[in-house]
Amino acid sequence: MEPKKNQELELKRNSVLYFAIGLVAVLLLTYVALEWKSYHTQPEIALSDGNLYPDLDELPPVTIQPLPPPPPPKVQPVIFEIVPDKDDIAETVFASTETDYTTEIAPVDSIQVMDLDIPEEVSFIIIEDAPIFPGCENAEDKKLCFQQMMQKHIRKNFHYPEIAQEMGLQGRVNVIFTIQKDGSIDEVRMRGPHESLENEASRIISKLPKMTPGKQRGTPVKVPFSIPITFRLN
Repeated sequence: MEPKKNQELELKRNSVLYFAIGLVAVLLLTYVALEWKSYHTQPEIALSDGNLYPDLDELPPVTIQPLPPPPPPKVQPVIFEIVPDKDDIAETVFASTETDYTTEIAPVDSIQVMDLDIPEEVSFIIIEDAPIFPGCENAEDKKLCFQQMMQKHIRKNFHYPEIAQEMGLQGRVNVIFTIQKDGSIDEVRMRGPHESLENEASRIISKLPKMTPGKQRGTPVKVPFSIPITFRLN
């Protein structure tokens, strides 16, 4: 069977040869482009004649100009003022402050005593003598005993309001009251999530016993105290 195409006219016959010739030509052109060097033409300057400044006939000489001396400092003249003598000079007599047998002793009642600047109200944290809760008279740390007795009093008299249980109310009531100078409890203030919880906290504080008042420098003062009461449903 004879082939239908002429093998001498086949385009793919010498494709490998043509590809190799093209690759060699490309590499050759790339090499020539990378190795090609060009130089900029520069004007030649003849330095043998030494005439670099043809427009100047002669260079000006270098001279040194001395600076003028600084002006002398100004001296202020000293002026002496003659003060006339004073004939009458009053001498100061210093009395002796030492006591002897002729010194008169003032009575005690006539001596003025400066009043102590004691505030009307002192915080429970910084007061010198804290209020004493009944039962803490012999405690070493009366402030700590006061706080422990307050917690015990709250647990003893605590009662969860029925309306708060039915409504599912719970939270913390912050209570602030003042221990007066006579040891009584007054100026009760509170803030809580509901009025029923605040009323219960007020009832617990109203059952506090009378206390020994706090003292600052030996003087009874008002002492504010704050404590939180937590209401929590089981």
